[in-house]
Amino acid sequence: MPLALFALTIAAYAIGTTEFVIVGLLPTVASDLHITLPLAGLIVSVYALGVTFGAPILTALTGRIERKPLLLGLMALFVAGNAMASLSPAYAPLLIARVLSAFAHGVFFSVGSTIAADLVPENRRASAIAMMFMGLTVAIVTGVPLGTFIGQTFGWRATFAAVAVLGVIAFAAIALLLPSNLTKAEPATLKQQVGVLGSGRLLIVFAMTALGYGGTFVAFTFLASILQEVAGFSASAVSLILVLYGLAIAVGNVVGGRIANRDPVKALTWLFVAQTIVLVLFSFTAASPWLTIPTLAALGFLSFANVPGLQLYVVQLARQVRPAAVDVASALNIAAFNLGIAMGAWIGGIVVESSLGLAATPWVGAILVAVALLLTLRSSALDRRPISEAEPLRKAAA
Repeated sequence: MPLALFALTIAAYAIGTTEFVIVGLLPTVASDLHITLPLAGLIVSVYALGVTFGAPILTALTGRIERKPLLLGLMALFVAGNAMASLSPAYAPLLIARVLSAFAHGVFFSVGSTIAADLVPENRRASAIAMMFMGLTVAIVTGVPLGTFIGQTFGWRATFAAVAVLGVIAFAAIALLLPSNLTKAEPATLKQQVGVLGSGRLLIVFAMTALGYGGTFVAFTFLASILQEVAGFSASAVSLILVLYGLAIAVGNVVGGRIANRDPVKALTWLFVAQTIVLVLFSFTAASPWLTIPTLAALGFLSFANVPGLQLYVVQLARQVRPAAVDVASALNIAAFNLGIAMGAWIGGIVVESSLGLAATPWVGAILVAVALLLTLRSSALDRRPISEAEPLRKAAA
């Protein structure tokens, strides 16, 4: 893999830490700010919505900026957002700080995915995207447990201060390792950008991403509370369990990238089947500490195994049906990932407040993943049709 990919991976590590560390800190933040757990869960949703709406809009607006200066500017915004979060005295300023960080997140991954794919031969593009997203998975292995420990020991604001430092390191890595002559496609026109949303084929994939990835977050958002209140683990054990979960995610991300290289749709079909089954099982095993551990390991493996395939699939399909707006399609898929997170966290909060309670969040998430599976099967069937038949709007948007 080219050395430049490691710069993207380091930046993804910093971004992944700030995105997911809040999951381990929710009980701490809720207690410190004197808010309910579902209201604290909205911190996850607001960040995800910031990515959802920021990614496509800002990617389109920054289309004429050279790739390396753009990534450096995004990391500077990321550092500012996390520094603000570390100084937030109350709930509202924290939400604003999270939105600023989310704007940097969305554009970084949409642009970074296309850069990663262009740095390697065509038959290794899914692996290259997986390499970049490895930063997210390593963040869950190390950054999230360490950030949770820092937050529980020194306060949650100290965690965001540490993440701001990570952002400075990522800024330096991009400046040193990423070449200045990165290829940049011509910016898509407004008509071409809107045309991406007019593609029924791409809309199906965006829905697959939102439901298939977001289904896990119905339970994952409240995982710290599930482990303590349902499984009976101590607060100090949560960080260690998050390490195991993160290790499983890291393995799943790499394996998912490899199996998706040849046929992403076939890989996604089987991954969604397995993910649905494991989420249903977690509804029953969560009450047992001994059964919770292997179930979480399996769930962690599957949670990110679908990411490379989903991102590669949308890039491949966009090059067929919307070739002038591949970056925009990539950005919208990043938005779909985070719309799924926001939706999952919001639905999880509703379930937690209802009579169903924490223990029901896994099987509710399984329903979302099952719908993603049905959409994947539908998309696979459409792939076997001629492009002219499956995508009647192609000429109109060209």
